[in-house]
Amino acid sequence: MAFLEVNNFNKTFGDKVVALKDVNFSLEKGKVLSIIGHSGSGKTTLLRCINFLTEVDSGKMTLDGETLLKAPMDKSISEAEIREKRLNFGLVFQSFNLFPQYNVLDNVTLAPNMLLLDDIKEYKKSLKAQKLPLLERKSLVKEFIKEKKAKIEKEGLEIIEKVGLLDKIKSYPCELSGGQCQRVAIARALALNPKVLCFDEPTSALDPELTGEVLKVIKSLKQKDRTMIIVTHEMSFAKNVSDEVIFMADGEIVESGKPKDLFNNPQSEQLKAFLSSANNKDEL
Repeated sequence: MAFLEVNNFNKTFGDKVVALKDVNFSLEKGKVLSIIGHSGSGKTTLLRCINFLTEVDSGKMTLDGETLLKAPMDKSISEAEIREKRLNFGLVFQSFNLFPQYNVLDNVTLAPNMLLLDDIKEYKKSLKAQKLPLLERKSLVKEFIKEKKAKIEKEGLEIIEKVGLLDKIKSYPCELSGGQCQRVAIARALALNPKVLCFDEPTSALDPELTGEVLKVIKSLKQKDRTMIIVTHEMSFAKNVSDEVIFMADGEIVESGKPKDLFNNPQSEQLKAFLSSANNKDEL
């Protein structure tokens, strides 16, 4: 069984706009899947459905042998349960979405610190159940928080170092270049240690000279056997970093396979035209 399996995803907006139509694919652990296609082909919608940001109309998704999604979803599923499912995935947006009021370190550690609040509540409950004296409970909780926050900060610094921004931990987004902001966004996604890391056009908002630094970070993640799904318009990057490539058009997967097969020997006229258009843009 594949690590990630998406079966028969369908999504329609309104009465007429078919965003996804019977989308099926699988991905092995530690492999990289790139999704290519024209704007409006359904790439981002697919990524959002996988990340529980857009509700799919019908379909099924399993991850590491567990059924995470079976649509239409049971209306009794709580937001907390959906949030728990979402934590299996990390999503890096094309527009960074960093919090301007927080520095680099705080942006990266914000989500783990928010999740810590739930751990603190559970820890307090366990101490109360033991009927320990109030002062002792307060002391233990204080020590618990101190240790957990120190661990979160240590892991955050390690991740920031991996993306090459250790000298920028106190800097704010307005003080960073676009490439640096995107590297912070990647670090933030990694901070929750997701099983699958997803990228939605991670270089589309960057100037050409800044694109390389972001792609370099993504390549380094591949070397560490990260399972990744990358929606990208960088054909050379998709060809060189991917284990599998999907070409989408009008909400459907038109072709899929190994990069060398899709890029060197496209079968459909749609893919041939798309690659020709992409090559012409590269030459301009």
